[in-house]
Amino acid sequence: MSIEALSRIASVGKTAIATTATSPAAGAASSFGQSLMNLVDNVEKSGADANTAVSNMLDKSGDVHDAMIALQRAEMTLQLTVQIRNKLVQAYQDIMRMPV
Repeated sequence: MSIEALSRIASVGKTAIATTATSPAAGAASSFGQSLMNLVDNVEKSGADANTAVSNMLDKSGDVHDAMIALQRAEMTLQLTVQIRNKLVQAYQDIMRMPV
């Protein structure tokens, strides 16, 4: 996997954190929601890129290495998204357990 791909994946997570930390309270919900939508869109895009790379490999118009890199990129992006979701669910559960 290339360094550019890793930095792009890491920047998605940083963007979600940075936009919520620097936004005012009124716009925080919309920017956080937009950051999550961007993350999901990035997962879908990387999955579509992986499917295209595999199709090109099967048609002999693409390289095996490109297909494997695209598949790894899609897998890492999905794993990042799942971990972010897990942390959000855990934070929600912690808040719900707090006494009022």
